[in-house]
Amino acid sequence: QVQLVESGGRLVQAGGSLKLSCTASGRTINSYSMAWFRQAARKEREFVAHIMKTGRTTYSTGAVKDRFTISRDNAKNTVFLEMNNLNPEDTAIYYCAASEYMLTDSSRSERTSYNFWGQGTQVTVSS
Repeated sequence: QVQLVESGGRLVQAGGSLKLSCTASGRTINSYSMAWFRQAARKEREFVAHIMKTGRTTYSTGAVKDRFTISRDNAKNTVFLEMNNLNPEDTAIYYCAASEYMLTDSSRSERTSYNFWGQGTQVTVSS
C-alpha cells in the first residue's frame, strides 16, 4: 500500500502563496487518483481538489476555485497544491489522499472515496 507525507505548510500573510507537496512511498502514484482535503478547527474535513491518473483536475466550487492548482509529477511520486492569494479562511490542516477506485464526478469529492491519507500539514494565514 502507499504511504503519503505532506509538507510545505507554514505561517503566511494574507495575500501570500504556498506550495504544498505530498510525497508517496511504497507504491507509485500512477496507480491512484489523488486529492487534497482540508480541515479547519471545529469544522468538517472538506474537499479541495482532485487529479486523475490522466492529469484531469477537479476543484471545489467557491472559495478555492481559480486560486489553487493541483498537479502531479509521477516521476517524483509527488502531488502538489499551489495556493495563491491566501486569506485567513484558508487556515486549516491540509491532507493528501489517494484512491484506488474508479471515481465519478460526485464521488471524487467524498472523503470515503479515498483509502489512503497522509498526516496533514498545517497552513496558517494571518490577516
